[in-house]
Amino acid sequence: MSAIICTREVLQTTIAVLRRGGERGEERVALWLSTAAPRTPAAVIEVYEPDQVAEVDYFRLPPLSMRSLMDHLRPTRRRIVAQIHTHPGQAFHSEVDAEWAIVKHVGALSLVLPRFAATTTPENFLEEVMTYEYSSDGDWQHCPSVGPAARVIVTA
Repeated sequence: MSAIICTREVLQTTIAVLRRGGERGEERVALWLSTAAPRTPAAVIEVYEPDQVAEVDYFRLPPLSMRSLMDHLRPTRRRIVAQIHTHPGQAFHSEVDAEWAIVKHVGALSLVLPRFAATTTPENFLEEVMTYEYSSDGDWQHCPSVGPAARVIVTA
């Protein structure tokens, strides 16, 4: 089980990034970065907004953007602990999301917010977000967003 610890400030920054796409009527993705070792609770220390190609119902990172991401991760010794993106309507991890996923290692997290994050706030984030974890079977499994099995823990 993967666990992520994030602050209200991380949520505010993330929501702002995602809403910029929604204002244009397109999905948007942000990446949560940490320095924590795999399989330990990871504190998000950076919200990374990659260059991306997006439309109303998908996003993807072109090759140059992926290279820029790797060039950013290496010297900072950071790793991606979650990708978080929006959908125009209901939040779920679609087949397109699975195809274009930036992270695909066991325990990787994909978080999806509805309505281009237009109604999301740091206070209601855990109620709105749908959380998925990449399994050893190569599938994205839905995880609870609240309660003891939640993967995202929000701190002050």
